[in-house]
Amino acid sequence: MVHRVAVIGAGPCGLTSMKACLEEGMMPTCFESSDDIGGLWRFKEVSEPNRASIYRSLTINISKEMMSFSDFPVQADYPNYMHHSKIQNYFRMYAEHFQLLKHIRFQTLVKNVNQTPDFSLTGQWEVVTENKDGKEERHVFDAVICCSGHYSYPNLPLKEFPGIETFEGKYFHTWDYKGPEDMVGKKVVVIGIGNSGSDIAVESSRVAEQVYLSTRSGAWVIRQVSDNGLPVDIKYLTRFVHILSQLLPIRILNWLCETKLNAMYDHTMYALKPKHRFFNQIPVINDDLPLKILSGSVIIKPNVKEICGSSVVFEDGSTVENVDTIVFATGYNYDFPYLPSSSKYMSGHRLGLYKHVFPPNLEHPTLAVVGFIHAFGAIMTQAEMQARWVSRVFNGQVKLPSNQAMIKSVDKDTKDIEKNYIVSRLTPLHVDFVTNMDDLAGEIGVRPSLLWLFFTDYQMFKMVLWGPVTSYQYRLKGPGKWDGARRAISTTLNRVYQPLKTRQLETKEASVAGSLFKLSLTIMAGGAAVYYIHVRNPTTIPTLLANLRPQTA
Repeated sequence: MVHRVAVIGAGPCGLTSMKACLEEGMMPTCFESSDDIGGLWRFKEVSEPNRASIYRSLTINISKEMMSFSDFPVQADYPNYMHHSKIQNYFRMYAEHFQLLKHIRFQTLVKNVNQTPDFSLTGQWEVVTENKDGKEERHVFDAVICCSGHYSYPNLPLKEFPGIETFEGKYFHTWDYKGPEDMVGKKVVVIGIGNSGSDIAVESSRVAEQVYLSTRSGAWVIRQVSDNGLPVDIKYLTRFVHILSQLLPIRILNWLCETKLNAMYDHTMYALKPKHRFFNQIPVINDDLPLKILSGSVIIKPNVKEICGSSVVFEDGSTVENVDTIVFATGYNYDFPYLPSSSKYMSGHRLGLYKHVFPPNLEHPTLAVVGFIHAFGAIMTQAEMQARWVSRVFNGQVKLPSNQAMIKSVDKDTKDIEKNYIVSRLTPLHVDFVTNMDDLAGEIGVRPSLLWLFFTDYQMFKMVLWGPVTSYQYRLKGPGKWDGARRAISTTLNRVYQPLKTRQLETKEASVAGSLFKLSLTIMAGGAAVYYIHVRNPTTIPTLLANLRPQTA
């Protein structure tokens, strides 16, 4: 029986893992190598080795409602897209509200996690830690949850860029970037068009002489500000859209999305058009990049061929001379250096985990990885769902399949990921957000039933179907049910609008004349449609009317 659980890392994944364990009657101890919570969102002016790092101006590209934990909504007056300082405040309020801080041992590094000699019997783990004074301690835990993330080890592939050793300027990875102060009046080349590369290209272009953004394969770029000014995930990350995506052929979905994006800015004209289709890779989210391209502040270039002193040569033969700075936005390597190799099951490019959480090759399911996933959706809510499932597995409420069945499932997931996404050594983690959330929710018994809601709570049915897939939907029923879930769902848009209401405006009620005009247009359009059908096929309407007449005996 699992009682004591080691949680490695006090970022959002670690916080929600502690809370889930406490809810199931277990005692978590969290080991955090830094002096504060927050993980990736804990900003430091100087990047620390083997830790995630962010830049000074970073604002999240997931809206606050979509990143809120399921029973603790972000404050209504917080902006929809929050600066990292506000995200850190939110995590601190969450930790204080659920009394998690007393379970964290700060400035304690986890050095090794190994099976105890009697693991076959107990499933226990020995955790070796080192405190700030360099003192080692050994602990025995019934289970371990790894929450150390995958943005700690920057990938700097210098061998792929011949001549980098001759470069006369300064080069660094985005992991080291804090702000554009050192780029004033300089020529900058950013290599890589992911979210970080695009953000840094945009920010540095405000002070640099010229910025060049180099991309190997291009990218689909979407806006954070969507139709009617709503956050894009609030508008489109809904169950209705998800159902459509399951029913329509993928080529139709790709065509629809690409057509809509190209209507805003033609990706071919802007030199952004990628080799892949829209749903093959998570898009870049950046409202400013198209404007910077249009104004000439950022120039899109192909992949770098070689570097000669202060000149950068691109694969199309063009050259930029007198380059001062090169920024490598080349992603991250992932690793769990404290885990034994025997606990890792590799499947293709990725670390194979059953449902992206449990190693499938262990004798006992007492080791879990939370937050090691990537989707078009918030990692916070996905990690929370994983943690809730993990805690239920640990306490025996949920049983896992056999090792053989889990390995088969992992290998199938790998094939599906490689079929549906562009996968490389650096990006092996893609999943569909709603599918993954619903899958784990079904394991726990908290997945909302649209059919049940339709017959028992029609108002909630409409909100769950048409509204954004917020984490509150997974607290309506089952283990961990929260009495505030219904209200949180029904007031979602209120919290979206509140920080925007910074100036009072007079609202005019719709006039009768306006309503009549709209009704007239509708009738005219309907009449035109009927006339068109009648002209093209005169028998259609009479046949339809005949079928609608009551049948007589």
